[in-house]
Amino acid sequence: MSFTEFQFHPKVSAGIAACGYTAPTPIQKEAIPPILAGRDILGLAQTGTGKTAAFVLPMLQRLLDGPRKKLRALIVAPTRELAEQIHDNIGRMAKATGLTSVVIYGGVGKMPQIKAVRAGAEIIVACPGRLLDLLNEKAFTLGGIEVLVLDEADHMFDKGFLPDIKRIIRQLPRERQSLVFSATMPKEIRHLAEEILQNPTTVQLNHTLPAPTISHYLFQVAKEQKTSLLKSIISEREMACTLIFTRTKHKAKSLALHLEKAGFSAASLQGNLSQQKRQQALDGFRNGTFTILVATDIAARGIDVLGISHVINYDVPDTAETYTHRTGRTGRATRTGEAFTFASHDDGKMISLIENCLGKKMLRQTTPTLAPATEEELREEKRERFPRQMPTRRKPGTAAAPGRAKNTRRAKSCSFDFGLGKPAQR
Repeated sequence: MSFTEFQFHPKVSAGIAACGYTAPTPIQKEAIPPILAGRDILGLAQTGTGKTAAFVLPMLQRLLDGPRKKLRALIVAPTRELAEQIHDNIGRMAKATGLTSVVIYGGVGKMPQIKAVRAGAEIIVACPGRLLDLLNEKAFTLGGIEVLVLDEADHMFDKGFLPDIKRIIRQLPRERQSLVFSATMPKEIRHLAEEILQNPTTVQLNHTLPAPTISHYLFQVAKEQKTSLLKSIISEREMACTLIFTRTKHKAKSLALHLEKAGFSAASLQGNLSQQKRQQALDGFRNGTFTILVATDIAARGIDVLGISHVINYDVPDTAETYTHRTGRTGRATRTGEAFTFASHDDGKMISLIENCLGKKMLRQTTPTLAPATEEELREEKRERFPRQMPTRRKPGTAAAPGRAKNTRRAKSCSFDFGLGKPAQR
């Protein structure tokens, strides 16, 4: 199936091409037609399945008709990271349409967010707490909202946002299209969906196992020694075409630079790249100019490169579904492939979830003896754990904003075991 079958407006199709999307994912196949038809949706799908494009693309199609420079769509997300990711994706998909979005969350100044909304953004991507603050201050209203999306609704319930969500919904027009996406369906989310959705279409993505042609390996390694381990593995094994996943854009960029300095042909694919740079990285990976591509989950969506021999999870993914999505880039079309995962001490729970999903244990690998982490590697790992936050003004004597990292101890090299095989070498 091709995206052309959805008959999107040419300006929306231009965004699909700019993102490098070729064929729709299962959630996109199932969700896009009823959303285009104006139906409410209850979508059951994990992060990493392509659900952002599943609701953004038909949203853009709808917003192309009607008034511009007016707030018409609201997407609510549980974390600032997810809100930023959705906002970045909208920026790429909507570039040819002229439609704009603004991202709203706490921990940063309010005025730039308010000005961006008042400047004529058609879409808001927001975390519940800050959005409710601005609504209570009457910075703007939601009276013109035509489409509401609640993304990762179960995560919002886990974080205690359900009361805020209900307060926000009370400020929306009753006549609207509502889309609720959730990985799981606790009774509280089920009740919320029943309250806000009108005759919804339920779209459920059945979990699919990775291809049987993929071999799964686990390396236990301290966080600050992952780069040394990666260089060792790439040097010792034949890895013709390797896709490496990191959690953040900064790490994808810096890791690719580290590999380049070490003599490997590597490039990065992450959200800060221009479309031209992104295309150059993809084309170079496809034609063999780069044998290694370091990417984030968001940036890697739409990559369709036949012949990827190895997938390396430099950072353990956040969900088992994302693991399946990542590793499914290798072992395609009856080819064999290998998936390596670098796990540190606090990744044990997620490794167990992934293995439950696989239905088997990953093959434990003895981590080679690695040189002690350099000062640069220690600083890099610390920056990843404790990223700098934008300063916010506060009155003298008031407490600092919640959520600020307090523990800045240097990570220590460690040895641990997830139950099988030899522990990592010190």
